[in-house]
Amino acid sequence: MFGITFRKEKASSATRGLRKLVVGFGRKNDGAAAVEFAIVVVPFFALLFAIIELAMVFWAGQVLETATHDASRLIMTGQAQAQNFDQTRFKQELCARALGLFSCDTFKIDVRSYGAFASANIGKPTYKQNGQVDDSNFTYQTGGPGDIVVVRVMYEWPLILRTFGLDLADTPAGKRLLMSAVAFRNEPYQ
Repeated sequence: MFGITFRKEKASSATRGLRKLVVGFGRKNDGAAAVEFAIVVVPFFALLFAIIELAMVFWAGQVLETATHDASRLIMTGQAQAQNFDQTRFKQELCARALGLFSCDTFKIDVRSYGAFASANIGKPTYKQNGQVDDSNFTYQTGGPGDIVVVRVMYEWPLILRTFGLDLADTPAGKRLLMSAVAFRNEPYQ
């Protein structure tokens, strides 16, 4: 129509050899599994370790919640006041309930009594310049019978996997803050 004609030329032996090599390479699958595994292995293990670390963080958070509730019951029932607990003794009781999952000397404990539930502080703490929890104004006030008490326990959980966008850190120091807060009214103990 437009005066263009196509000529079929015989392929040279070099072209035939190249075509044969390309077609043969496409048909071979020796080592294909190894190549596919190499492509998939890094994201697979990153996801696997992220799931494990997330499970550990949730488990540790639940253990901290349970330990805090159990130890706080000593204050609520007046046992801690009757035995003259201080913050160190309360930390020992908390640590005994923490299943050996935590380094007990790094617990940050704040126990305060309030006049009303509305004025209770159960929020997150502030941080020091080095990124750790600022516990300089934490105190240990267990109150008396009928008083409202808030127990806050914090632990900075170290993280292992902090790459591939799977970082769970929420503190400036690159750790995960596990925090348990319990608010209650002391029983009318004697």
